Formats: sequence, structure tokens, C-alpha cells
Amino acid sequence: MTAAITVRPVQPEDYAAWRPLWDRYNAFYGRFGATALPEHITQTTWQRFHDAAEPMFCLVAQNDASGELLGLTHYVSHRSMTRIEPVCYLSDLFTREAARGRGVGRALIEAVYDSARAAKSSRVYWQTHESNTAGRQLYDKLAKHHGFIVYAQEL
Repeated sequence: MTAAITVRPVQPEDYAAWRPLWDRYNAFYGRFGATALPEHITQTTWQRFHDAAEPMFCLVAQNDASGELLGLTHYVSHRSMTRIEPVCYLSDLFTREAARGRGVGRALIEAVYDSARAAKSSRVYWQTHESNTAGRQLYDKLAKHHGFIVYAQEL
């Protein structure tokens, strides 16, 4: 990493810098143009990050020198049927293209680990698309792939 970064909870005043990262993350997974998330979903998600009653959280990686946001991660704490302690689902991770390969993604994941430990979670887990080879190279260094395949049905 050429510049030092700080990973911190997102603040309401970060919206203008967070939003382009969120939009690029969604575009990576094909959610843009006609398939973009409806605006009310983005607005509700943003509001939930700032509601103490919600178990949804956002961390951002900030370049210490410039103040620019380099990446984001969103995660949620929830109960499990197979553990007494809560578990943490890392829902979204995105690093600005120009910052990739410089430790930003690793710092964000490790910050989620720290947050989950502080919340007494027993596990952090996530999923990614099989085509995300760059992300998977990092993920293979930080966690174990257990071989599960995800099924989903829209309702």
C-alpha cells in the first residue's frame, strides 16, 4: 500500500463518497441501468447503517493522506441454528479499482473480523461469484472455502 489507510465505521456525511463505491459494486454484479437497484433500496440500506436498532453495518477504508474513500464493506450480525453465539455475514466488499492489490480489501475483511470478535460472533462468512477470480485469490488467504453452493429463489 503506497499510502496509509484507516478503516472506520461509515458516517452520515460520507454518503457522497460512499455512493459511487456502492454503485460500482452493484455494477460489478450486473445491477446497473435497467437492472439497477431501485433507489428506495439504496436509501433504506444507507439509513439502516445509521440506525442503532439495525444489525447492519458499514465500514469504509479511507486514504489517510487524501481522505478519499478507497473501499467499503457491509455486514450483518444474525443468530444461527447451529451456534449459540451470533454469526456475521459479510454481505458486500468493494475496493476502488485504482486501489486494488494494495491491501484495502484485506484491511476491510480484517476489520470485519475485529468487529465480529467484539460482538462475540463465532464466525464470519460470505459468498462471491465464481468468476470473481481476483477476489477469490484474496479470500483463499483469509478464510476457508467449505464447498457450499448457494441456491436462491426470488419471491
